Amino acid sequence: MLFRNRFLLLLALAALLAFVSLSLQFFHLIPVSTAKNGVSSKSRKRIMPDPVTEPPVTDPVYEALLYCNIPSVAERSMEGHAPHHFKLVSVHVFIRHGDRYPLYVIPKTKRPEIDCTLVANRKPYHPKLEAFVSHMSKGSGASFESPLNSLPLYPNHPLCEMGELTQTGVVQHLQNGQLLRDIYLKKHKLLPNDWSADQLYLETTGKSRTLQSGLALLYGFLPDFDWKKIYFRHQPSALFCSGSCYCPVRNQYLEKEQRRQYLLRLKNSQLEKTYGEMAKIVDVPTKQLRAANPIDSMLCHLCHNVSFPCTRNGCVDMEHFKVIKTHQIEDERERREKKLYLGYSLLGAHPILNQTIGRMQRATEGRKEELFALYSAHDVTLSPVLSALGLSEARFPRFAARLIFELWQDREKPNEHSVRILYNGVDVTFHTSFCQDHHKRSPKPMCPLENLVRFVKRDMFVALGGSSTNYYDACHREGF
Repeated sequence: MLFRNRFLLLLALAALLAFVSLSLQFFHLIPVSTAKNGVSSKSRKRIMPDPVTEPPVTDPVYEALLYCNIPSVAERSMEGHAPHHFKLVSVHVFIRHGDRYPLYVIPKTKRPEIDCTLVANRKPYHPKLEAFVSHMSKGSGASFESPLNSLPLYPNHPLCEMGELTQTGVVQHLQNGQLLRDIYLKKHKLLPNDWSADQLYLETTGKSRTLQSGLALLYGFLPDFDWKKIYFRHQPSALFCSGSCYCPVRNQYLEKEQRRQYLLRLKNSQLEKTYGEMAKIVDVPTKQLRAANPIDSMLCHLCHNVSFPCTRNGCVDMEHFKVIKTHQIEDERERREKKLYLGYSLLGAHPILNQTIGRMQRATEGRKEELFALYSAHDVTLSPVLSALGLSEARFPRFAARLIFELWQDREKPNEHSVRILYNGVDVTFHTSFCQDHHKRSPKPMCPLENLVRFVKRDMFVALGGSSTNYYDACHREGF
């Protein structure tokens, strides 16, 4: 009997230890087994749909809620992961602004009542929200490039104005900033404690929602920063093309892409029927309703859990929303197949990618300026960059999406530098067109910098076809 009791006790203890071990691995409190040079023996996390956790067929409501990106628990991320003998040299962050009020309203309906003041005891909440408001109120004399100096530093309207950042949008980027602080500052010491203004590069378009999103992320990243060290540059173009924006061939690609979108809409009889039903509800011509882009307003209702609008003729409902959202998803799928958007993206994204590799190359020379670059932008900024990089399966940029380029130095081979690309915390380096095969030849969990440089300097033009070998020629080639 004693032997049997001991055996049962040992068996129970073994089961307990196994459970604890698995739990620790699940929560990443101890490392899972790795291969040589620190590469995980498990498959790298993918940006492809996960058949275990995602619906078996495309669910428009599920996709829309992912787009809303409603703040909840802190997310796990892969930023900053590298073998111990690699040193982080610089980080380049591209963000989409956070949740905003719609840019369009559904005609003849009441605007959704969303409060754009920042209130600490209202959801969603962030521990730094009150401190953020306090710090922004001290920045009225901050020096930004015109016309940014005329914009409010945080949202502050009881009823949101069109396109205004919401409290949700601020919290999304406070979370982004804190996450990046924990990784890049606390863990990797990217910036010294006495960091200087020239170690940051900050750029935003001239919309209040992008400036405020950039400031929210920056405050999460560098709490109570010195206003004298902060300078946001103004970017007039959503493509961040600076002095290289004139590109006739890019515009021709865009015109053909817009024509493709139009023809796809014409073929969708269910979509046309849905627009007709909604137009009768709000008592406007179908053409006027379609031009008002109702999906933008409907997404706001969904993201903020506000009922869709009603009139005396009936209510806009979830079935209407599903049809329009499903068409959006189908449009994105066809866009990938037809490749017209890829041509637009390669030319649209080239200037900002060229700037980025220029900063990386200067950092490899030991220069300590612009170690952290932040571009606060739009969906129409991130989407072309994702497409140009070959990340065709990446989801359309959600609110507060982040795309990050990390530059690393191998301490064992100081002349060798590598890059990692991360999208919303997922390592997508080996999904890019310039590095999708490299991991088959190398055990390192990142891509040689020269691969990215070669892609931007040469391969982007090769992918366009023709004989162009530089950006100007590709933008002006005849006979396209």
